[in-house]
Amino acid sequence: MPCSSSETSRVGCGGGGGGGAGESDNACVADFKLNESTFLASLMPKKEIGADRFIEAHPEYDGRGVVIAIFDSGFDPSAAGLHVTSDGKPKVLDVIDCTGSGDIDTSTVVKANEDGLIRGASGVPLVVNSSWKNPTGEWRVGCKLVYELFTDTLTSRVKKERRKTWDEKNQEEIAKAVKNLYDFDQKHSKVDDAKLKKTREDFQSRVDYLKKQADNYEDKGPVIDAVVWHDGEVWRVALDTQSLEEDPDCGKLADFSPLTNYRQYGVFSRLDACSFVANVYDEGNVLSIVTDSSPHGTHVAGIASAHHPEEHLLNGVAPGAQIISCKIGDSRLGSMETGTGLTRALIAALEHNCDLVNMSYGEAALLPDYGRFVDLVTEAVNKRRLIFVSSAGNNGPALTTVGAPGGTTSSIIGIGAYVSPAMAAGAHSVVEPPCEGLEYTWSSRGPTSDGDLGVCISAAGGAVAPVPTWTLQRRMLMNGTSMSSPSACGAIALLLSAMKAEGIPVSPYSVRRALENTSTPVGDLPEDKLSTGQGLMQVDKAYEYLKQFKDYPCVFYQIKVNLSGKTNPTSRGIYLREPTASRQSTEWTVQVEPKFHEGASNLKELVPFEECLELHSTNEGIVRVPDYLLLTHNGRSFNVVVDPTNLEDGVHYFEVYGIDCKAPQRGPLFRIPVTIIIPKTVASRPPVISFQQMSFISGHIERRFIEVPLGATWAEATIRTSGFDTTRRFYIDTLQICPLRRPIKWENATTFASPSAKSFAFPVVSGQTMELALAQFWSSGLGSREPTIVDFEIAFHGIGVNKEELILDGSEAPIKVEAEALLASEKLVPIAVLNKIRIPYQPVDAQLKTLATGRDRLLSGKQILALTLTYKFKLEEAAEVKPYIPLLNNRIYDTKFESQFYMISDANKRVYAMGDVYPESSKLPKGEYKLQLYLRHENVQLLEKLKLLIVFIERNIGEVRLSLHSEPDGPVTGNGAFKSSVLMPGVKEAFYLGPPTKDKIPKNTPQGSVLVGEISYGKLSFDDKEGMNPKDNPVSYPISYVVPPNKPEEDKKAASASNSCKSVSERLEEEVRDIKIKFLGNLKQETEEDRSEWRKLCSCLKSEYPNSTPLLAKILESLLSRSEAGDKISHHEEIIDAANEVILSIDVDELARFLLQKSEPEDEEAENLKKKMETTRDQLAEALYQKGIAMARLANLKARDQILISLLLSTIGKKEDEGEEESSQKDKFEENYKELTKWVDVKSSKFCTLTVLREKRLSRPGTALKVLDEMIQNENETASKKLYEMKLGLLEEIGWSHLVTYEKQWMQVRFPTSLPLF
Repeated sequence: MPCSSSETSRVGCGGGGGGGAGESDNACVADFKLNESTFLASLMPKKEIGADRFIEAHPEYDGRGVVIAIFDSGFDPSAAGLHVTSDGKPKVLDVIDCTGSGDIDTSTVVKANEDGLIRGASGVPLVVNSSWKNPTGEWRVGCKLVYELFTDTLTSRVKKERRKTWDEKNQEEIAKAVKNLYDFDQKHSKVDDAKLKKTREDFQSRVDYLKKQADNYEDKGPVIDAVVWHDGEVWRVALDTQSLEEDPDCGKLADFSPLTNYRQYGVFSRLDACSFVANVYDEGNVLSIVTDSSPHGTHVAGIASAHHPEEHLLNGVAPGAQIISCKIGDSRLGSMETGTGLTRALIAALEHNCDLVNMSYGEAALLPDYGRFVDLVTEAVNKRRLIFVSSAGNNGPALTTVGAPGGTTSSIIGIGAYVSPAMAAGAHSVVEPPCEGLEYTWSSRGPTSDGDLGVCISAAGGAVAPVPTWTLQRRMLMNGTSMSSPSACGAIALLLSAMKAEGIPVSPYSVRRALENTSTPVGDLPEDKLSTGQGLMQVDKAYEYLKQFKDYPCVFYQIKVNLSGKTNPTSRGIYLREPTASRQSTEWTVQVEPKFHEGASNLKELVPFEECLELHSTNEGIVRVPDYLLLTHNGRSFNVVVDPTNLEDGVHYFEVYGIDCKAPQRGPLFRIPVTIIIPKTVASRPPVISFQQMSFISGHIERRFIEVPLGATWAEATIRTSGFDTTRRFYIDTLQICPLRRPIKWENATTFASPSAKSFAFPVVSGQTMELALAQFWSSGLGSREPTIVDFEIAFHGIGVNKEELILDGSEAPIKVEAEALLASEKLVPIAVLNKIRIPYQPVDAQLKTLATGRDRLLSGKQILALTLTYKFKLEEAAEVKPYIPLLNNRIYDTKFESQFYMISDANKRVYAMGDVYPESSKLPKGEYKLQLYLRHENVQLLEKLKLLIVFIERNIGEVRLSLHSEPDGPVTGNGAFKSSVLMPGVKEAFYLGPPTKDKIPKNTPQGSVLVGEISYGKLSFDDKEGMNPKDNPVSYPISYVVPPNKPEEDKKAASASNSCKSVSERLEEEVRDIKIKFLGNLKQETEEDRSEWRKLCSCLKSEYPNSTPLLAKILESLLSRSEAGDKISHHEEIIDAANEVILSIDVDELARFLLQKSEPEDEEAENLKKKMETTRDQLAEALYQKGIAMARLANLKARDQILISLLLSTIGKKEDEGEEESSQKDKFEENYKELTKWVDVKSSKFCTLTVLREKRLSRPGTALKVLDEMIQNENETASKKLYEMKLGLLEEIGWSHLVTYEKQWMQVRFPTSLPLF
């Protein structure tokens, strides 16, 4: 996710803070004043990193000649300051959506008619501009819901404006409808006549419907049509955006100024003010509409390179640099990055020969310096000398919170976030700024879990920078490592600009070394480097360093550290954190391997490389190293001895570094971080530890490290504050590290309006070191002279069990759980609940293809392949579902798989859910669904292995409480219920956990499904409530139940028994008849020859089985399934005849008498008779229904023909004789309808269509609309397209244009022409 926030709330990817200043320092605050120029300068901070001094001394080295790739949420090319560089060149070279979220399928080719009209993909006729050059005459069409291209914020604003306009129109129609009803009532004071009652009901229905629409209004947004064509030289794009405009003359396709692959940009409408760019891929088959998924990317680009000729103080760090925007934040996922976006962005950066990449995104990771994207970045850095800069994250202030990739990857320069007094006073507008600069409280800290420093350097972490025009403002304040990263990236662009101008070759290796060796330390303590890296970068000093040491080899010193005697795991530093390791001496083997860029000459660079290095330790008493090392191209190893036995409790940071004996002024060539944490032991029993009288001022952090007592599973903490006047905001973090797990972090941001106490509870891992980080937010309490006094107490509790994860195997046997309390007596109150079911599915289809476009070709030249897996599932009722893919979920960076994306759609191709590595629950109505999973990689063997990948569909099932017993047979006998007990220290107790009863398992659950939930054992000491859910308690553990095989189907004895009274020949005759009828139903009727053969067979069977209702019903069914492409009048007449035959074959009097009997069948024969009669009733109702539908449609067709005849006769001055046929047909329709009402509820969903047609025939469209709307609402499954088309026709008939437009937009949502592209 983006590592920034526009507020001072806790943000998603990091943390930070600095040491508190003493009281004597507070005197300097009063002397700090801003004037207008320093205020403006503070909004876009450059002084802090020396960029202003550098540009003042070297105005030509302002980023000119440097291209930066911005990997972010996209970019608005209309934003202020992002049009031209300082030397007049185009600021932006390309704008690319790497995620595919703006892709439109334009593979459909149409040709214009003689009037220049084409039919757009949405079905709308479009006029093509006659001046557009198109030698082939082929127009490629596609469409997209415009809200899919907008951010949530923009969508909300546009919806609000559109709702206002819609409400005005709807209110106008309501007023008209109410007036019509009033006029009717005035004209008819008494309404006794049935027809008048129905007419009044129609007027009332119109009023009610309009009011209901106002209550149920949901704007899914207009559809825009896109047209792509080739003018003989380039692909061109035009959009029709009339649906966004109020003025019908605006937004027409023919008036659009065609775009080409990023040359200019368009704006959808004046309402949204949203800029977009168009790119065409795959020979015109794919159009990419590029919009931003948040203001973040434009803001980042502005910090790095904005150029404001009218106000240079607001310039970005490198106003002369050019940029390309690579959108990695997927609009479909709320701006979350995807593997596809990351890979394509890297390909684009290399294709454009970018010098630098800035990426202000990141996530927590399982493993540092690991994963497919990390491998691709490392390859680009080493082979193409790409300098990659990224945010360290915003998850501080605890240690080991740096995110991937910025804080965890050796080939990436990870940036922490710094705030200066000027930034605090100007950009943040605090009353009194801090006396000196410090790291933001939330900026992520190192080291990484494998001991690397994590944060390389720091830069200004906040700015008021350009934002997209659709925000309706020019600039915005944001802060985060997302802002510090482009600040550093812009500063590096200044260095590259200078080196290029002076002809000095540079590489990522030399630049990184220059930055680290010239940064200004922030803070006075060695361990401050864990927060700030090597310090605050200084451009001018780095420039001098690069010039001075330009002739030295460009080498990256790869460090591999192993505990002596072990080959695994390999780390990049020494990190002693856990109790045993940090209390004894250890010896480590360090391997230093010089890495040259690809293409380095063997004879000129590798063979001659030899460096005599002097090895140093920042504290020889703790970390001992050899004095010297002779390093050659093949690398060397040396030993390091670490003795922490005399260190006090807390964090200690040291470095081992190598100095070039011949050029010591180069500074450290490599550094090996050594972080040692000495935890405090909790000796008291019960185990309670407290920290008293801690004093906090703004930005101050207190870290305490505690060895969690063995047996502890949760902790209860209380914080008490005192001694302050103004409101104080605190961050409270705890963090533990376990192998092959993301850091286990608990965090709380709490505010104290006055001195008070608050209590918390959080889970802990027994025996592991826990960091407690308390931080007063950097801007909290500024302006106050009163420090905050804090007392913090932690009481450890624990109930240990023999099995943390419980799996019930599907049998009746319970699981025995043994529990004990090692620390103090605890109340054992187990609660076990299953609340979700996961049903496994295997793919029904697997399609592997090579992706065609250049945006999917790697640096190595390999083309990426895509595997699309299709799964089908059915919901018997509406539910919230979530795909669960154990192999792939929850990892973006720390995975060797490139990308995953899923899409859930119904039979109408309506998409209900999309997602990637972090699936979310989506509400789906009852029905059948298709899930498509899209996987990408260039390794075909790897994708082949995934062709049978299992996907679980997870949904809620309500709470299924599991029984607890004190005896093993309890789940079966029901005896020995276990409720609670008091555990005494060191004494084990046990109980049995029973499986769920069979009636609690959802019906028709397939074998292999898994019911999942949680179990808890203890409760909070400060909470008297009995938690009914395991999540209410301090610690809960996973529990699952594997669904066993279903009960075998019993032999169908009933069928044979029912036939036992009939002779063999009778049964054979029935079987033969049924097979013939079935065969008739399966015959195709696609051609006239097919239909002729079908008619012959029908005639033959009717003569063989006269008046056979099942046969006649099957004939009617076959007619209904036939296409209406031919003579529609004849087709409907044929249906009417077939329906009449079904009706005449049934003795309706006998059927009525039987159905009036309410008695239950006494024997099997009576039961079978009942079923037969019910089937006959259904066949009669179906025949009456289909006859009525055919009569209504036939009448419509004849009415249209009649109109044409009347028009023809009127042109020659003749009048047509009006006959009685129309009246007769109406009477027959009514008779048929009344007959149907005798047998079924005509307002039910199955037969309601006929009621709607009847009301429409009787000129009561309001009542028809009411009935139809109720039917659609009551449909258990997705309503058919025909129903919505009927609704649309009624709205058009009434003349409610605003609702017609509304429904047409919804038609595009409910019934899209195709699924969207991945």
